[in-house]
Amino acid sequence: MAKSKIIRVQDIGGLLNRLYPQALADDWDNVGLQLGDSATAVERVLVCLDVEEKVILRAEELGAQLVISHHPLIYKPLKRIAPIDEPGRTIFRALRQGVSVISAHTNLDRARGGLNDWLATRVGLRQVTPLEQGVGNLLKLVVFVPCGHEEAVKDALFSAGAGEIGAYDRVSFQSKGHGGFRCGTETTPFIGTPGEQEAVDEVRVETVLPAALASKVVAKLLKVHPYEEVAFDLYPLVNQRSDVGLGRIGQLPEALQLNEFIIKIKQALDVKHLRMAGPADKLIKKVAVCGGSGASLISEALRQGADCLLTGDVKYHDAQRARAEGLVLIDAGHFGTEILMVKHLSERLRRAATDQQWALEIIEMTGEEDPFQWI
Repeated sequence: MAKSKIIRVQDIGGLLNRLYPQALADDWDNVGLQLGDSATAVERVLVCLDVEEKVILRAEELGAQLVISHHPLIYKPLKRIAPIDEPGRTIFRALRQGVSVISAHTNLDRARGGLNDWLATRVGLRQVTPLEQGVGNLLKLVVFVPCGHEEAVKDALFSAGAGEIGAYDRVSFQSKGHGGFRCGTETTPFIGTPGEQEAVDEVRVETVLPAALASKVVAKLLKVHPYEEVAFDLYPLVNQRSDVGLGRIGQLPEALQLNEFIIKIKQALDVKHLRMAGPADKLIKKVAVCGGSGASLISEALRQGADCLLTGDVKYHDAQRARAEGLVLIDAGHFGTEILMVKHLSERLRRAATDQQWALEIIEMTGEEDPFQWI
């Protein structure tokens, strides 16, 4: 019987980076491996919103070697790590018990199939697109292929994640031309004779890919391409990406009275209390959402004609502005709009582990609570 592959912290970190590239994170953020040894073998993973001491205790009880959180355990440089205060107490315990921590924060917020897509789905939005689109992190790949082999090469590129633009996949362009080269005397060329000049009918194939997938895509290309030496180019792009960005905006299946929409949100997010600013008699059809703190998106929500912005951490002057502009602003809390990531990220990781044939148990942290209480 073949032995199961040993899964290490670095393997799971790589998977998370492919799903939710760290390049999408804000400059001020701290994502990826927070603490631990990347070579540690992992059999169980605990997914949580916040890394607190009770989470590390739970990881110990479960025998989990890795915790994956949304909020980073370490935001800023620490002056000390000691078990007398937080976050030192949690860090000290995790290191002592050999529990590693990886965080996916604003990269998870912005990525396709990440937190804001989950939030939009929870409240029933359709035709969902990013509210504030991301810029860059894309590459154009150009490769020259002998005629007759272009479909096999494209299939390999697409299987590695290239060729996706928004809701379209397997996107490429090709044109025919003539390639010229002289084979070295020590070569064993697929086409041509060592030491002689050769002219070949070739196809120029172009496609796009996220920068985070470059090594995977190029490895697939080199494996399937028939030439010994493959001529290809990677160009950085500054295009806006229509598939990633902060927040989401979409349409409800039918317009709802505000009080009906509020009931829907409470049920969808399992929250008992909301704060609302704006016209109470407004019909809600086009809705913008942003998990956590999204009041900075008020201008973009207004520009795109949203009737409502659902987010958390709304400040007094944000509420004043929304009211003045006729935008319904609903504050369901930072915790209330983000805790759903535990369930959805766990489900996504389970599917990925199955696809990879990894013997990995993904466990959802329970009992996390909003630090705020309504009195």
